[in-house]
Amino acid sequence: MISSGRSNVPCPAGRVGAVAIPRAARARPSAMASIATNRYVDRDELLKFVRPRHQGVLLTNRRDGWPQSSLVTLGVGDIGQILVSSYPERAKVHNLRRNPKASMVVMSDTFNGEWVQVDGTAQVIDSPDSVEGLVEYFRVISGEHPDWDEYRQAMVRQGKTVIRITVDRWGPIAKGGFPARLAPDSDH
Repeated sequence: MISSGRSNVPCPAGRVGAVAIPRAARARPSAMASIATNRYVDRDELLKFVRPRHQGVLLTNRRDGWPQSSLVTLGVGDIGQILVSSYPERAKVHNLRRNPKASMVVMSDTFNGEWVQVDGTAQVIDSPDSVEGLVEYFRVISGEHPDWDEYRQAMVRQGKTVIRITVDRWGPIAKGGFPARLAPDSDH
């Protein structure tokens, strides 16, 4: 018996919650099934992977130690830092001012695509000092703005903050799927 995850009521093996998993789905994956992968990369390969991806989950630490997650748009700056735009009153900003350790899960555009977790040290920069960092953030995600003066004024008027995360370590570039031991040609 396994737990359903929704209560302490056990479910028969092969069931998740109240939905039965068909026997065929519990069997070995077909030759077309995706096998999970982990690619260990150096810093240059990591940044090459992250640069075209702009969706992520930023994890910071609340005052009580529990994680706080924020869906963010991100870019990689000229010196390899991850850039995030925010506002000074957001929870992630308060958390990073108290504890600059941050983790970022960088995702592919498709849910089942590759992803990577990076851990680093964040620096929060407030307006008006944040403006050139926000220009860099915009450029690495969207290219050139039609009116940079207007953009800069808007960032100051909105009181925008930029978060710069210096990458200290990272995990493998991963892709979900079946364990390799379940591959059709596996000897296991």
